[in-house]
Amino acid sequence: MTRTPPSTTTAMDRHRERNADQESVDALLRRIADAGVEYVYYQSVTVNGRVIGKVVPAVHLLRNLEKGVQMHRTAMADFQVDRAGHLLGGGTQAAEFTALPDLGTFAVLPWDTSVGRFFCRLYEPEHRPDVGGRPLATDVRGNLVRLHEEFTGRTGLELRSGCEPEMTWTGPGMDVHHRPDSSPAYRVDLLERSRPIYQRVMTYARALGLDMIEGDYEDPGQIELNWMYDHADLTADRLVTYRQICRQVARELGIKASFMPKPATGMMGNGCHHNLSLWRGDENVLAEPGRRELHLTETGRHALGGILSHAAGAMAVMGPTVNSYKRYWDCGLFAPSQIDWGMDDKTRTVRLSANGRLEFKLPDAMVNPYLSHAVLIAAISDGLENRTDPGPPQQGADSRFTALPLTLGEALDAFSGDPVVSKALGEETAALYHAYKSDEWARFCGAVTDWEHMMYSEDTP
Repeated sequence: MTRTPPSTTTAMDRHRERNADQESVDALLRRIADAGVEYVYYQSVTVNGRVIGKVVPAVHLLRNLEKGVQMHRTAMADFQVDRAGHLLGGGTQAAEFTALPDLGTFAVLPWDTSVGRFFCRLYEPEHRPDVGGRPLATDVRGNLVRLHEEFTGRTGLELRSGCEPEMTWTGPGMDVHHRPDSSPAYRVDLLERSRPIYQRVMTYARALGLDMIEGDYEDPGQIELNWMYDHADLTADRLVTYRQICRQVARELGIKASFMPKPATGMMGNGCHHNLSLWRGDENVLAEPGRRELHLTETGRHALGGILSHAAGAMAVMGPTVNSYKRYWDCGLFAPSQIDWGMDDKTRTVRLSANGRLEFKLPDAMVNPYLSHAVLIAAISDGLENRTDPGPPQQGADSRFTALPLTLGEALDAFSGDPVVSKALGEETAALYHAYKSDEWARFCGAVTDWEHMMYSEDTP
């Protein structure tokens, strides 16, 4: 008698089952019809934080809910060819992956309601032996969702975060004059000059589900607009959405939106501070109810200890570009210069800015939020498990923690030496990210810059 092998249900099968929920599908179809959506973006995010995807006529929605869209897996490394001519992420013969939309992420683009979008989860194609239907290892968004679910299942805790995305706007009418050795920060007349920017960004953001709460003008052309904190997975999606909004507004206004971490020497850098809290149900476990003075619970101290212990290893994620490290060399007032923490101290790597909230200041405007939050969850988990002591708040120049890497090359060395950080990303993503960024560092080291021309082109040895 021949036995039929037991059937196996893959992660992709389970996703398809969710996408087949009739009530959810009917609601989605009504929403598409009511808005007049004709086209849909099925979008994903690469290891470098870039949004990629395909556009499909909305009439094919039901087909795409089941079958998704297919893309070449080297797209997860932006189709980047390294200096030796190798296509990162598997080469030209690598298999495609399947991108299935998450129903709950559907949104209608407010600047053109004929277009909608989904965020997708990525899977190995079904035809691949042994791995068909598994989550794609280099799906940074899917990895964060899984890592967070595992963390919550193990600890009962949820990471909530809010980002402070600074960025620079340049173009006609954006020039700013201010007194030497002073700052134009918080000037309302400069906010008023920027009114077309912040109004349009906030309007689009609210339409796409971001609960906008405040904004300010900080440095020439630099505007920061914030939304309400939430579950870390949602915050990551919203930061990606915010960047897409800013690009759209720039196109509409005929100006440029830049996320470059350090636009120019002497200017403040563009950071993306992550404000973190840990929740068990409705309780933030980093602070004790009723205590008004700044403090951290024992759980909070161990979480902080984990963050600081792995800050050096995480730097290649938090400062992902060559330019990122200029923010720490020419730091001015508010960029950290070593790994430390303090009570409401804006010069520290981590600032206890309010009871139950840790402001992590290393991430910059180019950070991939799926990678940064995955690394933070892993670091916090390690701190809780090992009861890591962060020590007292630093008051002087000495820090008990590893030195802050000050170039991308140093950061990549620290990244390679921190297994907690690598494990958070997964072996394949960590290797791909390291290869991508090592190539970026090598290209910079081989490039001749304007600074070198200024120093040496007419110099006599």
